[in-house]
Amino acid sequence: MTATTSDTSTAGCTPAAESLHAVLDAGEQPQRPSAWSASLTFGWRAMLKIKHVPEQLFDVTAFPIMMTLMFTYLFGGALAGSTTQYLQFLLPGILVMSVVMITMYTGLGVNIDIEKGVFDRFRTLPIWRPAALVGALLGDVFRYSTASAVILVLGLVLGFRPAGGAAGVLAGVGLLLVFSFAFSWIWTMFGLMLRTEKSVMSVSMMVLFPLTFLSSVFVDPATMPGWLRAFVEVNPVTILSDAVRSLMMGAPDGSAVLWTFVASGALLVVFGTLTMRLYNRK
Repeated sequence: MTATTSDTSTAGCTPAAESLHAVLDAGEQPQRPSAWSASLTFGWRAMLKIKHVPEQLFDVTAFPIMMTLMFTYLFGGALAGSTTQYLQFLLPGILVMSVVMITMYTGLGVNIDIEKGVFDRFRTLPIWRPAALVGALLGDVFRYSTASAVILVLGLVLGFRPAGGAAGVLAGVGLLLVFSFAFSWIWTMFGLMLRTEKSVMSVSMMVLFPLTFLSSVFVDPATMPGWLRAFVEVNPVTILSDAVRSLMMGAPDGSAVLWTFVASGALLVVFGTLTMRLYNRK
């Protein structure tokens, strides 16, 4: 009778569910998932949210297209004499700007989940504590990759020709994704710290606008006044833009690439630690 009941209860289940049923029937304690497995599961959750609400991809498709077209044709003729020539300088910078700007949505997503009480449920699970946060960030890497692909395809259509070839483009995008993942921890911290979604958005924009516009995204800092150039040259977005641009143009700037990795590591250590402290106290 027991065997029949067990067979009926597992009928139509997935292999994973059947395995879980077998463990429970045997009276064994389910094995605790590894940190990597738990993080990937939460990353898949972030992907499923995009599947069920595809409007979330608007910011990684329409926004990059709008930015690329607007700045190429608005400034191209005035700054470089031709839009095609200016595009060779602009596109790596626009790529950096667009992806860095959308990192703030990580903090917004975390804040919304907290307000709904979702993270309270996650904390009761026997999993690696940071898994929910790391998984959300891993899911956002897909968004960054999508935005990068959209901008690059549009750039190639408009006339962008990277001298570094496919290898240089992939290296540049890879470096951008590494930095963006580390940079996202800032907004994750604010998502935990601030009370409302609007507050997270406001603080993010106050930080992102100066960082992205006061940089080498649009023009060479050498053309700027000395007082402004002093800030722009140490701006991490400038360093990242220079590194990505050099890789795509086939002339890697070792110093800029190195400092980008250093900045990424520092952001991860500092804001990752602060975020986890806030998360544990929530």
